[in-house]
Amino acid sequence: MKNTYFDLIEQSYYFPQEGFDLRGDSLTFHGISLKYLIKKYGTPFRFIYLPKIGEQIKKSRNLFNKAIKKNNYNGKYYYCYCTKCNHFSHVVNEALKHNVNLETSSSYDIDLILHLFKDKKIDKNRKIIHNGYKTQEYLSKIIELQRLGFKNNIIVLDSINELQRIEKLANGEKVKVGIRMAINEESQSAYYTSRLGIRHTNIPEFFQNQIKGKKNIELKMLHFFVDSGIKDSLYFWGEFQKAMKLYVELKKQCDTLDSFNLGGGFPIRNHLGFEYDYEYMIKEIVSNIKTACSAENLPDPDIYTEFGKYTVGESGAIIFEVLEQKQQNDTESWYIINNSLMNTIPDSWSIFEKFILLPINKWNNEYKRANIGGISCDHSDYYNSEDFNQEVLLPAYSDDDKEPLYLGFFHTGAYQDAISGYGGIKHCLIPAPKHVIIDRDEKGNFFDYVYRNEQSAEEMFKILGYTKDEE
Repeated sequence: MKNTYFDLIEQSYYFPQEGFDLRGDSLTFHGISLKYLIKKYGTPFRFIYLPKIGEQIKKSRNLFNKAIKKNNYNGKYYYCYCTKCNHFSHVVNEALKHNVNLETSSSYDIDLILHLFKDKKIDKNRKIIHNGYKTQEYLSKIIELQRLGFKNNIIVLDSINELQRIEKLANGEKVKVGIRMAINEESQSAYYTSRLGIRHTNIPEFFQNQIKGKKNIELKMLHFFVDSGIKDSLYFWGEFQKAMKLYVELKKQCDTLDSFNLGGGFPIRNHLGFEYDYEYMIKEIVSNIKTACSAENLPDPDIYTEFGKYTVGESGAIIFEVLEQKQQNDTESWYIINNSLMNTIPDSWSIFEKFILLPINKWNNEYKRANIGGISCDHSDYYNSEDFNQEVLLPAYSDDDKEPLYLGFFHTGAYQDAISGYGGIKHCLIPAPKHVIIDRDEKGNFFDYVYRNEQSAEEMFKILGYTKDEE
């Protein structure tokens, strides 16, 4: 009896499933032949499938609006995209096509906002939430943005000290602010309370002493974000109820407070067995906010989310070729791929993030356990954990096979390039791979193009100072 890789997947999961199917014995991604892309572009390459971004935005909006209608909820829902998750113009522009609001986290994000405005991608009515620690440069640019006529800036205070610096820079002009509540971390965390935000026990006094009654400071938002994500767990709901209790307490004293910000935290599919009831969680969130406010005869606040990874994560993938298989002992087999995993999917080794790993071809071959190794000289440049009891199971193949085995890591659209430093110097001077964009035209037909070719030696040497700019 032949136990093929296809048999393994079919018996272990529902397959085909959203985004993944076979054409012959080769994998497709949202109907796109990956063998076609490999033949056209070679390997390695990463790609972004832009239509997936809009699908994610629509899904969240639809579910929140459905829950709002079902609960007779009187507040509105606002979807914000976190630019830090993926700053590329093709990604941000695609999100803006769906009329998202924006969230910033650092000084240069404001320069990006101005660039988008100059290019007529946004207008001055766009809601912009300013998070992160506010350096003086960051705050100065936010205030300047407001003076240029951006009406819907909200500066979310990460520290009590930020308010005095805002007032000094604003010089009497009215500024809209939010307050981020510092959450208590889960029990296995290295620290008890998040460094981000202000302790919830200090916020009422802070409001009374430094915000209440000031004509130039308008409190608009309470910001609440759980680092481990929005989950149906006792921990999440405990922190959520703490935030709601704080919102109610502040709202009783502050007419201008009208927004509750959930931050980010919706998970994405990182394995084929992924299950998450988005509709249930959204329904429960809206219902709980409604119940808390109705109990105190308070109006329903507008709900904000700041989805970054959820927005773009499932749109990305990176494709490798297996260069060699190495049997290092009686039980361990290595598949060596043609780039570095540390460079291309850095959070797989830095914070042990998991992704959907699938072969592109040879699905009718028998399968075996394998570790995946990069070509760098670092012992940490490997990936060996999946759903199968911390094992990676992939098609076996003969060294005599004419066609190499190709592997894909999927749903890698978030953070990879920001963490690894896109266009910069990579470990062992291994170049960043080719970057491909896939989109659909008005008739629904796919088209693809190279956004950036693989890094060249000349580009690296220029950064390192070996090649000088010509005068």
